[in-house]
Amino acid sequence: MQRKSKISASRKLMLKSLMVAKAKEELEQEVLVKEEEKQKYLAEKAPPLNTGGFSLAQLQDLCRELHAKIDVVDEERYDIEAKVMLNTREIKDLNIKVLDLRGKFKRPNLRRVRVSADAILRSLLGSKHKVSMDLRANLKSVKKEDTEKKRPVEDSDWRKNVEAMSGMEGRKKMFDAAKGSAQ
Repeated sequence: MQRKSKISASRKLMLKSLMVAKAKEELEQEVLVKEEEKQKYLAEKAPPLNTGGFSLAQLQDLCRELHAKIDVVDEERYDIEAKVMLNTREIKDLNIKVLDLRGKFKRPNLRRVRVSADAILRSLLGSKHKVSMDLRANLKSVKKEDTEKKRPVEDSDWRKNVEAMSGMEGRKKMFDAAKGSAQ
């Protein structure tokens, strides 16, 4: 038994559209806040340069100061990159250890493909060589009638034969029977 919804379809649609509009407004506000934070950070870290009215010596000092700041930032960037590389390498090693400890490797599903010997030879040697390999030609043919004549089928009850074959006399009979059939 299905329960009927307490809210009509038009009411649901109106609520959904209101939720989407609210989410859109919040997203726009978030983008504006991030942009303001970015501008504030840039104004603090990189103030605009006033080069008007500077002498040559003052410009050279300013350039040296900027180069020193660039060097510091590059060193920090290099250190952070080295830490990230070390952490990623460590994460890879730990993942490998986890897989080894589990002992389970994802094995692909293999499908059986029927390929004839001729097709294998063609793929190995190329299409220029015409080699056919008939594996059945070298096999010895065996007739079913011959195998049935060699081994007679015993329909007798095995319980009747147990007493006759028990003890040393039974073993001697089996030995003699085997010796007689071999000659």
